[in-house]
Amino acid sequence: MDTVIKKIKTEDTYLIRKEVLRKGIDLPYKFVGDFDDETYHLGAFFNDKQVGIVTLMKSENNIFVDNQYQLRGMATLIEVRGKGIGKQIVNEALSLLRNDGVTTLWCNAREEASSFYKGLGFTIVGESFIVEKVGVHYVMTIDL
Repeated sequence: MDTVIKKIKTEDTYLIRKEVLRKGIDLPYKFVGDFDDETYHLGAFFNDKQVGIVTLMKSENNIFVDNQYQLRGMATLIEVRGKGIGKQIVNEALSLLRNDGVTTLWCNAREEASSFYKGLGFTIVGESFIVEKVGVHYVMTIDL
């Protein structure tokens, strides 16, 4: 069966955020802006099971001057990694934002995920930085 990517409710991101992004880390899994009208949440479903998520939030990072969104909370369950589902989620997000006239998408990527984003066309902006309790991150961006 094919993977289906579709819009989901905010609350439908919480389980995977907790399991993948916050497991063993004492940080909030609910994000400021989750319920904003301009925020999108996408879920990936494989064999009718939700296996991946991403959140897209309108942002105002002063590094970028264009109509921009931030990619947050991107995660896939461990058992489906390497199957291209993460790539499908991000590609659907890119398409959605392009259709809305967004010109820049950026994220704070964990060091171990930076090669994933590079493979999708993102580039690193500036130096690495540390997110306490999580580790090394890079600001990464892609022009839409």
